[in-house]
Amino acid sequence: MPDNKINCIGVMTSGGDAPGMNAAVRAVVKAALYNGIEVYAFYQGYQGMVSGGDMIRKMSWDSVGGILHKGGTKIGTARCKEFRDRSGRLEAAKNLIERKIDNLVVIGGDGSLTGANLFREEWPLLLEELLTTGQINGEQAEMHPKLNIIGLVGSIDNDLSGTDMTIGADTALRRIAEALDAISSTAASHQRTFVVEVMGRNCGYLALMSALSSGADYVLIPERPPQVDDWVQQLCDKITANKKAGKSKSLIIIAEGAKDKNGNPIRSFEVVEELKKRIGEDARLTILGHVQRGGAPTAFDRYASTVLGYAAVKSLIESEQDEESKIIGLQKNRVKAISLVESIKATQSIVKHIENKEFDKAIQLRGGSFRESLDTFKTLSRAKPKHGDVDGESLNILVMNAGTLAPGMNIAVRTAVRLGMDKGHKVFGVRNAFKGLIRGDIEEMGWMDVEDWTSLGGSELGTNRKRPVSRDFYEIAKNLEKHKINALLIIGGMVGYEAASDFLKKRNEFPAFDIPIVCLPATINNNLPGTDFSVGADTALNSIIDAVDKIKESAVATKRVFVVEVMGRYCGYLAMLSGLATGAERVYLHENGITLQDLQNDVNMFKKAFIDGKRMGLVVKSEYANRIYTTPFISALYEEDGGDIFDVRQSILGHLQQGGNPSPFDRAMATKLAANSIDFLIKKVINGKNDVVSIGLHGGHMDYRNLEDLEKMVDVTFDRPKEQWWLKLEEIINLFGRSSA
Repeated sequence: MPDNKINCIGVMTSGGDAPGMNAAVRAVVKAALYNGIEVYAFYQGYQGMVSGGDMIRKMSWDSVGGILHKGGTKIGTARCKEFRDRSGRLEAAKNLIERKIDNLVVIGGDGSLTGANLFREEWPLLLEELLTTGQINGEQAEMHPKLNIIGLVGSIDNDLSGTDMTIGADTALRRIAEALDAISSTAASHQRTFVVEVMGRNCGYLALMSALSSGADYVLIPERPPQVDDWVQQLCDKITANKKAGKSKSLIIIAEGAKDKNGNPIRSFEVVEELKKRIGEDARLTILGHVQRGGAPTAFDRYASTVLGYAAVKSLIESEQDEESKIIGLQKNRVKAISLVESIKATQSIVKHIENKEFDKAIQLRGGSFRESLDTFKTLSRAKPKHGDVDGESLNILVMNAGTLAPGMNIAVRTAVRLGMDKGHKVFGVRNAFKGLIRGDIEEMGWMDVEDWTSLGGSELGTNRKRPVSRDFYEIAKNLEKHKINALLIIGGMVGYEAASDFLKKRNEFPAFDIPIVCLPATINNNLPGTDFSVGADTALNSIIDAVDKIKESAVATKRVFVVEVMGRYCGYLAMLSGLATGAERVYLHENGITLQDLQNDVNMFKKAFIDGKRMGLVVKSEYANRIYTTPFISALYEEDGGDIFDVRQSILGHLQQGGNPSPFDRAMATKLAANSIDFLIKKVINGKNDVVSIGLHGGHMDYRNLEDLEKMVDVTFDRPKEQWWLKLEEIINLFGRSSA
């Protein structure tokens, strides 16, 4: 067991509940116990800390069993008036000292974290008073001279500076997206306008991202109020223009904290009334309310909370005595420790900028991605293209899908078509991937052709795994020349990357290939180089965890181990991340291999666990993990050796992982990558360059990789990148897969 220098940790959830808090608590408890550290939970947040008694409970490995997939927070949260007073904090300090707790993990929003830091700053004086009044003795005071604080940001609003995503925000976005998808269908059926109010307090993140991912027509957020006095008339004019353009519905998203440029609150019900009065619009209002907070957390919120909780304990173990309070967050897809005080200050400064009508400063502090999303939404929501100034002739840009299906392909195409057209260029689409490109099944795309593609799963252009060979290149070159194609965007998987690399190599033979080409990563397997995530992988992960949640419910009624096979081919990303997000005891990947001894050890582990009272077990296996030890083989081995102790069932999830509407994460990423791809292609043509690249998000940065180097980046035998960031998560899987500390 690892050495450590702390003996006890307290954990609490505070403020508004957020999906993923349970996963974070679970991670803190398990990581602490693994390191030989006692853990206490404060029930009902600061209220439990002040009240003491049974509201401060010692946690065991089993205390956090079965909570990973649950919304809300098992240990509760509540407002605590007493803690706001020094007398309450004095009582809290006494309760902590009695249990030898001087290390806290606080999971909550800015108010909860601010309170925690104040508690830390007052700690020496509180101990001095407790010592003076005889409530603690000198030895106790000497043993706990300092209170260490680590914060995890639990808030659906995603409003805290210093972390790219807060715990719960992704789940809230999913709830909103599901509601907007449902509302859109009924709005189109009745030719109606719907006004939808979403949460977010002083942050417009939920409103903006849900508007972008739903194809909304108008969004009102605190950071960018309408810049005209009669903005309602501007809104009415936009709805009228949409109808003239052929739109069957209009969708308006309002953040709960939205105001006009003079600081007056914008009330959603008043917007509805104005639309009815001014243009006779049959407008309806939906206030989503607390449905945005509830329900099971998404895959992202589960595994992110798990990783952050693990990192919080690790940070406490490694912290120095003079260190300030820290927040553990995600920056550019990497775990990062940041100053709690500086994070709170930056967050509060955004609110002040908004109050002072310094909106550009507020947007700047929200980050470049927020501004970029705002600009992209402005273009995508137009009733028709602006046809901006074009340097030189209008370009012909070709867009196509390639490889296996990935949810999010449609919104990537929609973004490319609209942004290309808005800049004054023509955008063509290829039907049926490279088969269609070979046959010449190419047509010019129109603005309204892609209107309803934001939420659609599948691929409206069609896709397949055909890779061009031999004479195919001649036919493709001929069709590119016929349509005078200046640039090519390929949205798909490894097939598209390999074909683009082939085009590059054959330029001397076919001059039509001498054009800039961008490959946009879209595959549920997440097995492409130069990017941390591929479009479609997040949707697949959510499909997996939804299925596994149901499987676990059936398994817990009997002593049973489920062996679940997921897609991914030779890449174990889906298996690793879904295993982490579902609490699997074991994950089998091709990258790590499987031996018969591994299987025997795992069976023995399960046998001991079930004898000790375990009720169910979960194994996640990547589809090509081993050609001999298949899912049926592993299930049969477990069944045979498990005997009367537990039984076994297998579940091969299959193509349900490729279906369904894309998740908000995949919609946002598809939009971002497509927008940058179009800008890249246009600039390259204008500058006379013919780069062939892949685009991706790597460490949070937009990354372009020259496909001349494809074979250097890829393990060609197994069609996966040579570097895979997520393999480092195996340490957490192995730790949390233990049945006891």
